[in-house]
Amino acid sequence: MRVTRRVVLQSLVATGVGAVTGGGAYGYLYERHQLEVTRATIPVIGLPAALGGFRIGLLTDVHRSRWVSHDDVMHAVTRVMEERPDLIVLGGDYVTWGDRDYVGPSAEALQPLSARYGVFGILGNHDDDHDMPAALARNGVVMLKDARTRVMVSGEALDLVGVRFWTRHASDIAALLRGSAANTILLAHDPRRLAEAAALGIPLVLSGHTHGGQVVLPLVGAIAAEKFPVVAGIGRRDRTTMFVSRGIGTIYLPIRVNCPPEVAVLTLQPEGAATV
Repeated sequence: MRVTRRVVLQSLVATGVGAVTGGGAYGYLYERHQLEVTRATIPVIGLPAALGGFRIGLLTDVHRSRWVSHDDVMHAVTRVMEERPDLIVLGGDYVTWGDRDYVGPSAEALQPLSARYGVFGILGNHDDDHDMPAALARNGVVMLKDARTRVMVSGEALDLVGVRFWTRHASDIAALLRGSAANTILLAHDPRRLAEAAALGIPLVLSGHTHGGQVVLPLVGAIAAEKFPVVAGIGRRDRTTMFVSRGIGTIYLPIRVNCPPEVAVLTLQPEGAATV
């Protein structure tokens, strides 16, 4: 039998977490709702000084469902807006298993998001290719479905390249990069796109998908997310930096253990520049 993330998560909860009744109840009743704001400075090779201090809000893996309520999503939206980022990125998986009942509610909960340089979204593996992006677009999100767009910041061009979860080949991503600016950010739901980004010399990648492992056991770690090059936070391959968010919602089981949900506010900084 092929071991999937679902099987691993179920096994962890049944054994490691289930054995500690209080821990399991805490993860279900409390921790999965304890949203954190992660503020991180992201070193980017080749970033011009004019883009130093540019702030990106990242929300991903909403998974609006019976287990992730409107209030849960609105709380995440409110926390991001309080940070007043320059630009906002939505990293995919707005619903679970493409559930059409929650497409509209998910998009509506995200509608209050706004930023000076715009709100941009990509698709995850749980999103359909039409209804979800259409609903988000109606609510003001610029959807990047294997597409590139450009914003001008202090006279510098900053390109955003968004790929769908199913776009995996370096050649397909390379086609989107033709004519792109030196300052390019790849928005890819799956952190495994780090390999292609590094091969193509993309300076920065923003991802989600892992949920940070969702269940992180002492001394063992995030077994359900071991296959990913970066499970959560900042990683690096060659000259490419990646940030992976733990996301907002849950999948398979409505529980988080040692892995609270998060929204991230990322401050770009030229590699080697002093931070305050």
